[in-house]
Amino acid sequence: MTTTDRTAAPVVPDDAPAARRTKERPIGEARPHILAYVVLGLGLVVVMSPFFWMALSSVKGEGEIRRVPPTWWPEAPTLDNFRELFARLDFPQFFTNSILVATVVTLGNLVFCSMLGYVLAKYDFAGKRLLFRVVLGTLMIPGMVTLVPLFVLVANMGMVNTYFGLILPFLAAPFGVFLMRQFFLGIPDELIDAARVDGAGEARIFVQIVVPLAKPALATLAILTFLGSWNNFLWPLVVATTEDKYTLPVALALYSTGQNQTDYGLLLAGAVVVLVPILVLFLLLQRYFVQGVAMTGIK
Repeated sequence: MTTTDRTAAPVVPDDAPAARRTKERPIGEARPHILAYVVLGLGLVVVMSPFFWMALSSVKGEGEIRRVPPTWWPEAPTLDNFRELFARLDFPQFFTNSILVATVVTLGNLVFCSMLGYVLAKYDFAGKRLLFRVVLGTLMIPGMVTLVPLFVLVANMGMVNTYFGLILPFLAAPFGVFLMRQFFLGIPDELIDAARVDGAGEARIFVQIVVPLAKPALATLAILTFLGSWNNFLWPLVVATTEDKYTLPVALALYSTGQNQTDYGLLLAGAVVVLVPILVLFLLLQRYFVQGVAMTGIK
């Protein structure tokens, strides 16, 4: 006759409810997670505090913005800064210019950087390593070094104060080429070879097989490129010579700065408006952005 051991600890199967397994987890294991959440929460507060102060100060009066010590919450919230922003600036024109330039630059990078990245990742040809080293080398060159030669080139081509002059120099960026190459290296060669055996041409393979798999990397590239083009200030300031070609950052800088002092209320209200499209784009592509950064191995 056999007897059962009633003192034995119950065995929790792997498919047991999560709540039951959590109750039997040692308390000490949860402390590192709590500490990590606290540290991340503090870091989030530090990073986001300037943005909160910017948004709150955009509804303050000029005197309250300049007050020392500064205040967080507005004493008398007002929308006068936004009214003045839309009244003083030709806002639809400047906003349209920024949207047009940033969108075309982003689309150009998605097309050309993905094509060149795919070639560098999956094709073997003479000078491939040298070409990739040249691409990496251009990443180390500061933009200020190439500003004057680039402007002279654009001026000689007759594209000063034109949309082509604002867009053409940034249609392909070396970082985008590097990003897409790193992603395409992770696509199995057997998948591409199988498509070739089935009779698919190189263009069809790229458009129908490779590009759909590259959605996370393309979303990452789109966010970073749009952000850089949207916030670009120096190049539009140099190339655009008339108001009808100004982008929003240039218009805000010129119209918020007077002869004697800066209108910080107008500047902060404009900064809030400029930030909105970036937030919308990031929220729409956030899932793909995280996947793209993880899958391309960028640290």
